[in-house]
Amino acid sequence: MPRYVIERTFVDGLHIPLTDAGVRLVGKVNRQNAELGVNWVHSYVSDDNSRTYCVYDAPTPEAIRHAAERNGLPVNQITEVRVLDPFFYRP
Repeated sequence: MPRYVIERTFVDGLHIPLTDAGVRLVGKVNRQNAELGVNWVHSYVSDDNSRTYCVYDAPTPEAIRHAAERNGLPVNQITEVRVLDPFFYRP
């Protein structure tokens, strides 16, 4: 399955509490993603919580956009990526 990096901007910052409410929120996102064949692998978050760079496995960029819309998440850019392993280049 293709892998993508999704860039997002959160004007008011991303706030996922480290509580049961945060667990429910993330669970809901994962369930709705799964219905579309989209898997959230992990994300990188800027220090000010205004930008995220999320790694996803998904069948298409359109599936990611649809999942984001269902979850009320912004999408700035979707880029298909592949792994470049620096340890592959050993002498």
